[in-house]
Amino acid sequence: MENQTEVRKFILLGLTSLQGLQKFLFMLFLLLYLSTLLGNMAIMTVVACEPRLHTPMYFFLFNLSCLDIFLSTVTVPKVLDGFLSGHQGISYTGCLSQLHFSYFVGSSEALLLAVMAYDRYVAICNPLRYILIMSPRACLLLAVGTWTTGFLHALMHTVMTSQLHFCGPNHIQHYFCDIKPVVRLACSSSQLNLNLLNTITGSIAIGPFVFILFSYLYIFSFLRLKVQSKEGRRKAFSTCISHLTVVALFYVPIIFNYVPPSLRNSPKRTMIVTVMYTVVTPVLNPLIYTLRNVEVKRALKR
Repeated sequence: MENQTEVRKFILLGLTSLQGLQKFLFMLFLLLYLSTLLGNMAIMTVVACEPRLHTPMYFFLFNLSCLDIFLSTVTVPKVLDGFLSGHQGISYTGCLSQLHFSYFVGSSEALLLAVMAYDRYVAICNPLRYILIMSPRACLLLAVGTWTTGFLHALMHTVMTSQLHFCGPNHIQHYFCDIKPVVRLACSSSQLNLNLLNTITGSIAIGPFVFILFSYLYIFSFLRLKVQSKEGRRKAFSTCISHLTVVALFYVPIIFNYVPPSLRNSPKRTMIVTVMYTVVTPVLNPLIYTLRNVEVKRALKR
């Protein structure tokens, strides 16, 4: 048998190799990352400290802010280190860890957004039973369920990727260890990994998204046919629009990257799309919920 060397280190090719552009991107990504931390920590602090915000909607918003911080922290610090040092190396163990936590947080957030849509559905379409259905215990179980499902989904991909044999090129065409560019480098067959990615991850992306769309179709029909008060409609639409904006910012790039079964997407285009939901969306979420939410703005002022 021909001797094969096991790869123990990968090189992330990153967003660009141009030195001048790297300095600009370092400042941009640093600004976005700090904004993510400050904005989402402010939301978490306000929700925790303000008794009026101790409701299911803001409990889930607290979880969303927490996930947004984790999502950026998994990838951005490594990118910043690469821009500064010019060295984009990552160990085999570090690569698997990054892959695991990115899929853990990403899939948890996808499921949480569906849970938040269900919360809006119950609050608007079944208000008399809202307190009973969305009890503290039910909210805790829903939150634990999203985090647990995300963890198990990520664990599946991590274990399956660790079974692959890497013996050849070690240059990953991405700025972090995502599954598609990593399995491209495997010497052994990665067909099972790709099948799981297309079926399980595709279902986690499409399933909650379809659920959210149907939930809001029902909500908007209910508001149009059953709610006569203009003020009631306006208040309901305000919370729905904020959530739908966050859903669009998160799901559109996710579906673009993971639902097509092909590996032939342009690496540069894939990286740009990935930046949208790992770097840009976590910055925008606190702004979206703050600017359109009177209760959060009042709590922040206090």
